[in-house]
Amino acid sequence: MPRRPPSRRPAPPDYGLDLFDERPPSPPRRPSRPTRPVRPPRPPQPPPDESPTEIIRLDDDYDYDDFDDYPENAEEVRAEPEYIDPDDPDDPDDDEPVGTGRRRRPLRWLVALVVLALIGGGAWYGIDAVFGYDDYQGTGESDVLIQINAGDSTGAIGQELAASGVVASAKAFVKASEDNSKVLSLQPGYYVLKTKMSGAAAAAKLTQDGSRVGVLQVRAGTQLDDITQPDGTVTPGVFSLLAKASCADLNGRSTCITAQQLRDIAARADLVALGVPDWAASVVSASTDARRIEGLVAPGVYDVKPGWTATELLSNVLRTSASRIQAAGLTGTAKFQGRTPYETLVVASLIEREAIKPDFANVAQVIYNRLGKAMRLQLDSTVNYLLDKPVVTTTDEDRNRPGPYNTYRIAGLPPTPISSPSVEAIHAAEQPTQGGYIYFVKCEKNGQSCFATTDLEHLQNITLARQRGAY
Repeated sequence: MPRRPPSRRPAPPDYGLDLFDERPPSPPRRPSRPTRPVRPPRPPQPPPDESPTEIIRLDDDYDYDDFDDYPENAEEVRAEPEYIDPDDPDDPDDDEPVGTGRRRRPLRWLVALVVLALIGGGAWYGIDAVFGYDDYQGTGESDVLIQINAGDSTGAIGQELAASGVVASAKAFVKASEDNSKVLSLQPGYYVLKTKMSGAAAAAKLTQDGSRVGVLQVRAGTQLDDITQPDGTVTPGVFSLLAKASCADLNGRSTCITAQQLRDIAARADLVALGVPDWAASVVSASTDARRIEGLVAPGVYDVKPGWTATELLSNVLRTSASRIQAAGLTGTAKFQGRTPYETLVVASLIEREAIKPDFANVAQVIYNRLGKAMRLQLDSTVNYLLDKPVVTTTDEDRNRPGPYNTYRIAGLPPTPISSPSVEAIHAAEQPTQGGYIYFVKCEKNGQSCFATTDLEHLQNITLARQRGAY
């Protein structure tokens, strides 16, 4: 059969490719197996010729055997330029199967990054395993005092220990603390350790009972001097508590300061220099009695450093107390119920010793009402203050004793507070309940009081208290 001549088609548009090749264009290859259609590359445009000829495109059934001069290796010699179309999310042709060139590139980058991460991690592990960290052996040598501050992390504690010569490196302590959960609950304060301890030994010592020293805890209602209980036991006062907190044994040397040394400083030192607020120092600075700082040590927990002098110990406590008292509302310009800040502090100390918290505001009402009527306060707590007795009752002999604190014999407030008042007692002194109460008596075994506005009501409450065995 005669072959049909190839159809003549117009030349493709010029895309600007500057290719100089006199060989005939490569014929399209027959696909060996069905493939997905691929967008054809842009065909090259030959350079302009003085005698241009038409480009003849062959049909699919063209017989290539008639062209003996077509090079057999034309496919290898001449590579067609590849056109890479950017990804189009709306193009279904982008969903190529795994294994194509387009999908392999991100996978190769991911594999490369994973390999680099593994190499880096292995290098770090190797460095840590080979070089490690410095650490002493054993439980240490000489005593040393270190301080842990509020909010310190394990790393910060380790750095403090390393700087003090306790451990060879902060990391030694941090690593050892991973196996000791008690380290996370360490309280701020001072601790006795030893130099050249292993990280594990330091962690164990810090969390051991008795390692923390210099702890002073003052409860509400505590007075400066000791109190003898009815059963003969002694409740230590602020001076004794502070003296005990000053004690530590460092390399065989005691750091204890005595209660008498503290009393001497309280009696003769410059109160403002010690940290007493001006509004209090101006009232009591002329006194030479150690009790002039009564009530100025606020309840709470204090961290004092063993080894401080008596002046340093007392000054640290008084300065911290001044901040706490001021936070409760007592400042130099404050006025409550027509009273000065110091008088308000005195009232608060009486409330603390005479009542329990539910009755604080009512007791304050009684005190202010009696002061307003020029009535004597007649409080047993003030009589017992000089006697160092904790009971709320007094004898006729006690009530007849002369003295500035005997409110049965003198009118008005005592010269100083009689205890360390709590924040709640200070607030009650600042804002008492309003009413006509001028009497109260403890009428319940739990400490609650009964209040009255007349003598008759008061006598009835006393009878009721005795029937209930309240006192």
